[in-house]
Amino acid sequence: MSKDRREFLKNAVAGAALLYGAQMASTAFAADKRKVELFAHRGASALRPEHTLASYAKAIADGADYIEPDLVITKDGVLVARHEAFLSETTDVASRPEFAAKHTKKTIDGRAQDGWFVEDFTLAELKTLRAIERLPKVRPQNTQFDGQFQVLTWDEIIDFAAAHAATTGQVIGLVPELKHSTYFKSIGLPLEDRFLKSIADHEYTRRCPLEIQSFEVANLKYVRSVLGKQKNIRLMQLVERGDIRPADVVAAGGDLTFGKMCSKQGLRDMATYADVVAPPTRALIPLLADGKLGQTTTLIADAHEAGLLVHTWTFRPENRFLAADFRDGKGDDARNEKGSIAEIQHYIAAGIDGFFSDDSALGRKAIAG
Repeated sequence: MSKDRREFLKNAVAGAALLYGAQMASTAFAADKRKVELFAHRGASALRPEHTLASYAKAIADGADYIEPDLVITKDGVLVARHEAFLSETTDVASRPEFAAKHTKKTIDGRAQDGWFVEDFTLAELKTLRAIERLPKVRPQNTQFDGQFQVLTWDEIIDFAAAHAATTGQVIGLVPELKHSTYFKSIGLPLEDRFLKSIADHEYTRRCPLEIQSFEVANLKYVRSVLGKQKNIRLMQLVERGDIRPADVVAAGGDLTFGKMCSKQGLRDMATYADVVAPPTRALIPLLADGKLGQTTTLIADAHEAGLLVHTWTFRPENRFLAADFRDGKGDDARNEKGSIAEIQHYIAAGIDGFFSDDSALGRKAIAG
């Protein structure tokens, strides 16, 4: 073999070794890099009426890892996606004279409301209604979609996600919230067993990422007792701030508050049944008197120490929802994409593992850095 040939091979091997080392280093970096997950809050609710096919489709197109259906129940026992039992703000029911007699007043989870409620409608009746924008004064551009979309069942949402996966190969996670569990149980419409049957019945929910959430405690403990630990399933304990008590605790006459739940001992107790704690953003970094972000609390570190992930809620792109640090001068209801991205990145730097966003495209840009 000639000297030139030997030198060529020597250099080639050295170059290959360097390239391999760089690739391995890159792979190791990717493995070590913290993954921040993006949850589409009721879909792309900043851009389309919430809990509609349009909202979910837009969120997926814009990069969401998970889409969120809030689950409530009809008179005939079908799980459907609405923000809460109250229908007046998210459907056109008020314009439907055939349902005028269903108008009533109720207090659910301590909140008095006057209007129409999902549990007074059969699925067939509910399917005649159409979704409308919940915040028309803040998001008037979304009202162009009013009336185009029906109320979705949980089964339809699972099928929609499964169809997307079958078409594109992209598996989209589902992050259903069990709403008003104690209230619905009190009127003979418990959610949990119906929900558990549904995820067992669908092949997609037996394998897709599934993060089950609730502000109540007893329902999550029950779900954990039935499901145990499964590779594709996490349970998310939603929490409020301070002395507010979960609805099931109130009903049982207990004294457990969300504040106690977020103490070091409370988080350790939570970790016995949940995988994730989900506080509001301002519980992680509170606002100062001038509306700017203050110092990061210990909640993220305490949760991680207890073995819990931290998924916070909710980032919205309009100025009125941003900390003063990130607002511009274009008015409370103006979209502020730059400010929204910057605020999300501030929370990512603080150590969150995931977040809910009304605008998945902005959330994805924030994660990308």
